[in-house]
Amino acid sequence: MNDDGSLVDNHLLFRLPSDVRKRLAPHLERIDAPLNMKVYGPYEEISHVYFPINSIVSIVASTETGQMAEVAVVGREGAVGIDIAMGANKSPHLSMFQIGGPAFRISGPEFEKEFRRSEVFHDRVLSFVQKIYAQVSQTTLCNRLHHVEERLPRWLLMCHDRIDGDVLPLTQEFIAIMLGASRVSVTLAAKDLQKIGYIKYVRGKITVLDRAGLENGACECYKIVKREYDRAYV
Repeated sequence: MNDDGSLVDNHLLFRLPSDVRKRLAPHLERIDAPLNMKVYGPYEEISHVYFPINSIVSIVASTETGQMAEVAVVGREGAVGIDIAMGANKSPHLSMFQIGGPAFRISGPEFEKEFRRSEVFHDRVLSFVQKIYAQVSQTTLCNRLHHVEERLPRWLLMCHDRIDGDVLPLTQEFIAIMLGASRVSVTLAAKDLQKIGYIKYVRGKITVLDRAGLENGACECYKIVKREYDRAYV
């Protein structure tokens, strides 16, 4: 890809100086990631860094017995695989596309090369790492203190922030895994949200009908994390 103007679709890339974007552009491959495409598995080598466009990646923690819960989501505001910037080429987590769609990717060596070369790119990546840290920390607290009736609206809002339109292609089974909750509790919470007109759920698709209502129903964790993401990059 050699048109650095198309990088507008990913906020982290677009907000880089023109000279940095032009250096990165030839090394960025635009892909159409399918649902559940794995970015990397636990302790697998991270070969590429992904910059979602109109897609979302889940970062998932798991136990040896197979229990899983999402610790962070990444969309067009940032990148996945940036563990490389921290000097690590592996992660204990699973990373996969929870909502498929377009994304850019760059090889680990090319990412690391620009990270070391450009002070601005270096600082912007670390600024995003801080935002991820805030999200993971708040998610940990949220999972400990808040009921699924509050966590579900929070999670739907975070997904809604990261894609175009109001339709989220998500099954209740998948949501339950991501929230670390039972499918029954998610189903009941989703039915309540549908009953009061905040969402519509049909065949694996959730349509956001009343965003303001979801914001009122979500726990304060949503606003805390969003405030961090709304702050300008350094």
